[in-house]
Amino acid sequence: MEPNPEATIANKRSFMDFLDQDNGQGPYIAKISKMMDRGEKRLLIDLNDLRNFSQDLTRRILENPSEFIQPLTEAVEETTRNIDAKYIAEEEEMHVGFEGQFGFHRVTPRELLSPFLGALVSVEGIITKCSLVRPKVVKSVHYCPTTGDFTTREYRDITSPTGVPTGSTYPTRDDSGNLLVTEYGLCKFRDHQTMSVQEMPENSAPGQLPRSIDVIVEDDLVDKCKPGDRVAIMGIYKAVPTKSKGSMNGVFRTVVVANNVSQLNKDINAPVFTADDLKNIKEISKRSDAFDLLGESLAPSIYGHTWIKKAVVLQLLGGVEKNLKNGTHIRGDVNVMMVGDPSVAKSQLLRAIMNIAPLAISTTGRGSSGVGLTAAVTTDQETGDRRLEAGAMVLADRGVVCIDEFDKMNDLDRVAIHEVMEQQTVTIAKAGIHASLNARCSVIAAANPIYGTYDRSLTPTKNIGLPDSLLSRFDLLFIVLDQMDPDIDRQISEHVLRMHRYRPPGEDGGVSHGADTRANKGDEEEENSKATAVYVKYNRLLHGERKGRHGKKDVLTIKFLKKYINYAKSRMQPVLTEEASEQIAQAYAEMRNNGADNKSGGGGTLPITARTLETMIRLSAAHAKLKLRNQVKKADVDAALKVMTFAIYHKELTNAEERDQQRKRRAEEENGGGDDAGDNGDDNGNGDGSRRRTPSRRRRKSDAGIPVRGGEENDPSRGQNGASGIAEMDFEGEPQTPMEAAANGPTANEDEAGTSGSNELSAEREEKFQLAFAQHMRANRLERVSMTEISAVVNAGNPHAFSTGEIRWVLEKMQTNNRVMVSEEFIHII
Repeated sequence: MEPNPEATIANKRSFMDFLDQDNGQGPYIAKISKMMDRGEKRLLIDLNDLRNFSQDLTRRILENPSEFIQPLTEAVEETTRNIDAKYIAEEEEMHVGFEGQFGFHRVTPRELLSPFLGALVSVEGIITKCSLVRPKVVKSVHYCPTTGDFTTREYRDITSPTGVPTGSTYPTRDDSGNLLVTEYGLCKFRDHQTMSVQEMPENSAPGQLPRSIDVIVEDDLVDKCKPGDRVAIMGIYKAVPTKSKGSMNGVFRTVVVANNVSQLNKDINAPVFTADDLKNIKEISKRSDAFDLLGESLAPSIYGHTWIKKAVVLQLLGGVEKNLKNGTHIRGDVNVMMVGDPSVAKSQLLRAIMNIAPLAISTTGRGSSGVGLTAAVTTDQETGDRRLEAGAMVLADRGVVCIDEFDKMNDLDRVAIHEVMEQQTVTIAKAGIHASLNARCSVIAAANPIYGTYDRSLTPTKNIGLPDSLLSRFDLLFIVLDQMDPDIDRQISEHVLRMHRYRPPGEDGGVSHGADTRANKGDEEEENSKATAVYVKYNRLLHGERKGRHGKKDVLTIKFLKKYINYAKSRMQPVLTEEASEQIAQAYAEMRNNGADNKSGGGGTLPITARTLETMIRLSAAHAKLKLRNQVKKADVDAALKVMTFAIYHKELTNAEERDQQRKRRAEEENGGGDDAGDNGDDNGNGDGSRRRTPSRRRRKSDAGIPVRGGEENDPSRGQNGASGIAEMDFEGEPQTPMEAAANGPTANEDEAGTSGSNELSAEREEKFQLAFAQHMRANRLERVSMTEISAVVNAGNPHAFSTGEIRWVLEKMQTNNRVMVSEEFIHII
């Protein structure tokens, strides 16, 4: 429908007043001047400025933009000619675009429904397909040799702001039937491109296919984005009749005719930091156990895997990428791979990463192809043009790609990701298209061994069954084994059962998967303005018996962990110091020598190559980010080497690292107060300088620093890999036995006396202990209790406290009578 001429003139006058505010001193006069200096023909109008000028006019533009774009364009052209009459040629046109706050007209492709038809919208998403740029005829000029006359014809389609769309028939004869010859030099063409915008992975509903919308861009908007870019498209939502032979079925195809394309920052979903958040982040970074704390907070529902969780934290932080002057790109992203037996929580770790990472895309080996991971060339069904469609790794630019069942991938498809994992680009040269797309993403993959389960008699390389050219691109490779150990099995089962028994407050028994994450923007902004809780509130079912150091639960909330990782990754760009560089070079040389010595035995999980040196640098820089430092120090290199040593050699500690931890523990004990000082005094008073355990449960450390039970240290069936899960039993990630952890309590100074025979009690004190023990177990409905907890219970309000030796004497007597079972630091009711 043609607009009313009187309304058009009135609207043009209103827009002239808006552009020429303050008698030529308004902001848009300066914007037009800058636009002319850049030689552009499109002026962007901020809806916030227009809303301040007239809210009613802004509302009508959002609801019916076709009525107002033409008078606004004419007002811009007239204002431009007032500044410079020669800037716009006779047949040239100016264009207008919109930006600013769109309110509820800011939507995703899933929310674009029929009520928005004909309205001005802002659509956010990821570019998945881009067609080639083609010229589209706007005006054709034809010459008639018979009469010598020129005939012109204009063409309009749905992209035209005004006028009824014309047919696309090209005239070949004039009204008299004379033949016409097209003068292509006098015809007017316009660049035309179509693209597809898909909703962002983090905003798509779980379990549903992502929605897409076609977008048409013309003139100066073509080639402003490529597949994989996150954009906001401002334009008019229109319906296009489907092409059908001889019939109309009433179903229309919808497109967005863009008037502005804005690139979104990769950190568009970055959290909002309050002053309290920044204070808490800096306090956490100053803790000596910050690395352990973040590792345990990554996936507290998964038992063990301490070093893998730490490695994932470093992967989420990433190193520092380098772009050299000669064009060389050195990646800063860390790639991690897990290979091991079934049912060891590999896939659950991938799900935990998707919950923490700001941008994560998940795929599986069997459900992925090489072009699906990188990029594919497709054919447009309507025009027949070739299109470039982005794959998972291109869509995950500046994010994380999680690949499960990596061993199930076809070898030809697996080769396609070699370039992405090192060069971080996807190069396409097929079907007449040559393009290079960015794929700057981290890769974490999970795979099973070549025989289904890990064969301990074979070397890691033969178990994995992947070529060295691919393995060397992974910075860390972890062997995850299913331990045949009763203690580990019992603690894992208790942990899993607690997870099943726990129900969060307010849970109604189900989870709504279709919730809209963008529905309540006001509530989200209000929530972002509040400080995020740092620690998870302690719950016995969720966190077990221990509450961490000094009575505080050392598990960060998911929301705070996201903020910490985002802050450390985006704000810190550490550089290597001289001492750190020397230590990295020395450690790399030692690894190369060890790799050469162990080549015949196949000692390491990864080949030691020059990429290993870059891995050290990346992990050290990531740890420096974790500590919020702008320089990589020796402590960062030490932390990185610990992770690499466990990943490559499957050893937890070297001798030097064990001494460092012992010195750290001694420093903590000296600063711990009177009780800790008493512990040290009693320990140092022993003849041999060491604590004794009960003979039935004596444990010791192997040469690798991994605690093993008596008689198992030299068992060849366990090997280096067999003790990894035992070391992960400690909550803080330290290789302590449970008895050592209990000995750090306030009554550890009496541990020596616990095995002597001088702790026999009188019948009265024994009965008093058993009564307090039974009342505590019945009142709390407990089936087991820790040694530390029962010691606090029986000594509460008791002027004659029970010593550790006395408590153990009573418990051993109760165990002899089959009333309880004492297992390490826990007492179980029979």
